Amino acid sequence: MSRWIPEGPGIPDAQRRARGPVACIECFQQIPCNPCEEACPRGAITVGDEITSLPHLDTEKCNGCGLCMTRCPGLAIFTVDESCGEGKARVSFPYEYVPLPEKGSRIDCTDREGHFVTEGTVYQVRESKAFDHTAIVTVEIPREYSMDVRFIVRPAPTDSEEVNPDA
Repeated sequence: MSRWIPEGPGIPDAQRRARGPVACIECFQQIPCNPCEEACPRGAITVGDEITSLPHLDTEKCNGCGLCMTRCPGLAIFTVDESCGEGKARVSFPYEYVPLPEKGSRIDCTDREGHFVTEGTVYQVRESKAFDHTAIVTVEIPREYSMDVRFIVRPAPTDSEEVNPDA
């Protein structure tokens, strides 16, 4: 696995990630978009007057609440928390599938391209009306993979959740 550590105006440095949850904005295309800026209640994300500018993250204002994650149409925002101790980290990401993973389950974690990175534990699954039908899943993983893990292998649907092709 090649390790690509992103750089840009939305990527927090290692010192900030070690202090607690913080957004990580992996938006690298200059397209007209700014819902993350509008969603942030702390004013930590700015796009500016030119709507095609890359989002800039003020890491001192960001508390990792995750509202921006659920508003990003490109699913390009995550939170990273490297303050968990014992060589662990937590990565949170938007999740728009069913079934939702279950808290405490062991699950394969993947990188941006869907390649296996490490096994993790589902630490939390958050749903809220404020998230507009997008859940936030948090996995606990070895800290060394906090800037690699960006999703999970989806759990298999149960019998009641499978799509009936004859319906």
